[in-house]
Amino acid sequence: MAVARVTEISSTSSSSFEDAIRSGLERANETLRNVKSAWIKEQYVRINDGSIAEYQVNMLVTFVLDD
Repeated sequence: MAVARVTEISSTSSSSFEDAIRSGLERANETLRNVKSAWIKEQYVRINDGSIAEYQVNMLVTFVLDD
């Protein structure tokens, strides 16, 4: 039987939501072992002078705990 834990992380990108997701998951994999899934909880954009300056995602990352 596996036991998993869920942690919430936030990641930003100046180019896209996809890039924010990718960089957040890459960083999570540097610290957490056995990452199995991510649920994108929220997406935001920051506006500067009428244009999108930054994309942000808040995600729940699930990882399986070691035995």
